[in-house]
Amino acid sequence: MAKVSDASAMDIDEKKSQNSDQIHPKFSINVLQLLKSAQMQHGLRHGDYTRYRRYCTARLRRLYKSLKFTHGRGKYVKRAITESTVTEVRFLHLILYTAERAWSHAMEKRQLPDGPNARQHIYLIGRLRKAAKWATLFAQLCAIKGDSRTSLEAEAYASYMKGNLLFEQDQNWDTALMNFKNARAVYEELGKYGDLENQVLCRERVEELEPSIRYCLHKVGESNIATSELLDIGKMEGHALDLFRAKLEAVMAEARSQQAASMTDFHWLGHRFPISNPKTRVSILKAQELEKDLNGAAGDSLLAEKKLVIFDKIFAAYHDARSCIRTDLVTAGNAENVKDDLNGLDKAVSAVLGQRTIERNQLLVKVAKSKFTRHRDDKGEKVTKPEELVRLYDLLIQNTTDLSDLVSSGRDRKPEEVAFAEECALKGSAFRAERCFYLAKSYSLAGKRSEAYELYCRARSLADNTLQKLQTMNNADKALAQELKMLYNNCRSSSCIEHAAGIMEEEKTPEKLAKGISTISLTEAVKKSEKFLLENLDAYESAVNDPNVKGVPRIDVFPPAFQAIPRNPIVLDIAFNSIEFPSLESRMKKDRKGFISRFWG
Repeated sequence: MAKVSDASAMDIDEKKSQNSDQIHPKFSINVLQLLKSAQMQHGLRHGDYTRYRRYCTARLRRLYKSLKFTHGRGKYVKRAITESTVTEVRFLHLILYTAERAWSHAMEKRQLPDGPNARQHIYLIGRLRKAAKWATLFAQLCAIKGDSRTSLEAEAYASYMKGNLLFEQDQNWDTALMNFKNARAVYEELGKYGDLENQVLCRERVEELEPSIRYCLHKVGESNIATSELLDIGKMEGHALDLFRAKLEAVMAEARSQQAASMTDFHWLGHRFPISNPKTRVSILKAQELEKDLNGAAGDSLLAEKKLVIFDKIFAAYHDARSCIRTDLVTAGNAENVKDDLNGLDKAVSAVLGQRTIERNQLLVKVAKSKFTRHRDDKGEKVTKPEELVRLYDLLIQNTTDLSDLVSSGRDRKPEEVAFAEECALKGSAFRAERCFYLAKSYSLAGKRSEAYELYCRARSLADNTLQKLQTMNNADKALAQELKMLYNNCRSSSCIEHAAGIMEEEKTPEKLAKGISTISLTEAVKKSEKFLLENLDAYESAVNDPNVKGVPRIDVFPPAFQAIPRNPIVLDIAFNSIEFPSLESRMKKDRKGFISRFWG
């Protein structure tokens, strides 16, 4: 009896354990992997927070509807998510995506073109506060309903959101530092386990958190990090660094305004133009700093895409400076001296902007040339066509013409301006030679040998003339001279190849014509092995090919073959001119005369 009672007691314990597992299930969510996948697929690969916020909203709508957890149909009735509410893992997804929606809305406001104003910044803080609130609730529920790994990831996510809120508020740097360190410690520990993809994601998040931690240490006073090191950190990639970059940009703008106070003049081609407007100084100083990054030692190692982004920032800074200068011109009144200085400054800034435009287009030409020389079997990238290079050189010719006209305008020109205008004219000639060369390439690919040969000769002549003029100058551009020599040699070899190809094609033309005429037939031969449906209607055989194989259905021959048919004989009617036909005047309709004409005939 004791054994029976013991067995029944064991069965009861097993039933209790099963019931307890059913009442308190342990959910598992790979939080970081889930969020990274959603962010990369829905906008954040390109920094589009608006698209990601809309995705979160749509995702939440689907979750609410599938869970039948809507907040009323007519009047809104709030339904709180508590421990007893979470019966499936989708309720945890609901809280997580609500936090993500609030965070992405805040980041969307942070990325406004002119930055958030005071009212928008208050709204931004409110959205970050909402994100931190929902992230905290997510961590609390995961601690009860989730497994140990999910609970740990949720805690790291909540710490990260709290750190973002304090980071944006510019206060409680100690607490922000503690939250960021807690998140980093969790991700460092999680990066040691799991599959390879999860380890990579955790290490990337640790690297993204490191700059925020160093900046908090800098604000607390526990680090002696220099501003240049902060700038290097700001060049790192990652969505977790967006708030850090915005904060760093604000700090740099403040430092730039302090440095601009000592900037009083703008020097250009022997001229000195005073700058009185602080906004103009800050914009010009920002552009000059970006130019140093582009032309410095680190600029050579930058990728072409990053260089183009820097060029866009330079253009924006110089455009801001020009708008400030022209606003000052409107408000200058009748002060002629002030107007002359502002007009000269506007001309100088426009000329520098033109130079940077030429440099950017030359970078685009360099990228296009590298793709043009690649083989067709290279996968992953599109091969450049010669027409694209012709279009780019058209832009460069127009840019050099505009810059030369701008520098040449004015009465009293200094020797520096004259030399600069001559240099622009030489660059324009070099660009014309390059354009002619790639235009010849396009004609060559089209099979027009004579046109391509003439264009190659023309490009060689332009390159030779430009090279001779360049060698007569004192401070000749060695890189441009080297490019012209290479272009001259390419034109010479290409013209010889084109000439030979044209002669070969001309020699083969009679042979091709004879071969083509010999194969012409009125009745087109049909393959005997190929049977068509209309020829075998009495036998069942499929006229449609295998759906996995591309082919034409074999119903009938199309177009139909030519057939020889008899022609009506040509009759020459020789007797037509000798026949006398009867008169038909009696049958013709006569004109009836009026009443008065009857009396007067």
